[in-house]
Amino acid sequence: MPRAKRGFKARRRRNRFLKAAKGFRGRRRNCYRPAREAVQHAWKYSFFHRRAKKGDFRRLWIVRINAASRLLGLSYSRLVAGLAKAGVVIDRKILSDLAVSDPKAFAKILDVAKAAA
Repeated sequence: MPRAKRGFKARRRRNRFLKAAKGFRGRRRNCYRPAREAVQHAWKYSFFHRRAKKGDFRRLWIVRINAASRLLGLSYSRLVAGLAKAGVVIDRKILSDLAVSDPKAFAKILDVAKAAA
């Protein structure tokens, strides 16, 4: 009597992990157990980094806004406080984009913040 080798379902499950490990180096690419461990770690890190990416972008926007506003004579913290006092609701992503792509519009927003501060 031949031994049972789990058949189709198990092979499909293993192949799913091996397909996900495509591009990995060494045995992690073509042996099931190392591939499964590597893929599971990769999924864990990708989940964590999808959330970390949001903070990374926020930090980038703040750095850009700070650099652009200091060129015009106002620090980032004073700019944000001035905008809050003036009642201007504009998020950091848009403010950063304005600082990079439309410096004249950014300067006008900065004037509004200076007047309120």
